[in-house]
Parts: sequence; structure tokens; C-alpha cells
Amino acid sequence: MDWSFIAHYFLHLIFPGAVAYLLKQYLFRNYLLSWLRVYVVLLATMLVDLDHLLADPIYDPIRCSIGFHPLHSWPALMVYFFLLVIPNKWVKIIGIGLIFHMLVDFGDCLV
Repeated sequence: MDWSFIAHYFLHLIFPGAVAYLLKQYLFRNYLLSWLRVYVVLLATMLVDLDHLLADPIYDPIRCSIGFHPLHSWPALMVYFFLLVIPNKWVKIIGIGLIFHMLVDFGDCLV
């Protein structure tokens, strides 16, 4: 069993629920939103992985996504950080989700 694969998808799919709860409690507590809505938005940021469809092969377990796929590039990451300064709570949540996604994918580059 490949534990790095399990850890990767745990961080992509399950852990964002805890992140959503913390965001709701500490960053967006003055807004009327549920942690579940935040979680769904964080999960929607996984759509950034659609750029893997442009690669050949689509999935390569030893390839580092950061810098290889267009939506996993350093310029794209700068855009994701820029989303944090836009004064809209949903845009900020999307930015947080995309940055978290890149951090998880960067962990694969270290293994």
C-alpha cells in the first residue's frame, strides 16, 4: 500500500473539511455561511487538476505537478496569492483552497 498516495488524497479530500471549519470559525465568523459551503468551495478548487488532462501520460506517480502543469505553475500560484487580497469572501476562500492544493502537490515533489 502506498502511504504517500493515501496521504495525498486525504489532504485533498478530507482535510479541507477541517480547514473549512477553521476558516468559518476564525476568519469568516461575522459572515452567515456554513462550514459545509466553505468545504464544497474548497473541494471545487480540486478542478484545477483538470490541467493534468493536457499531460502525456495523464497520471505519472513520480512526476512533480508544480511547474509541469499550466495551472500548477509559479505564475498561476502568484495569481492564487493575488486572490487573497480581493475583498470578496468567496474569492478569498477559492484562493486559500488553490494555495492549499499547491502545497499538497508540492509535498509530492519532496518525496
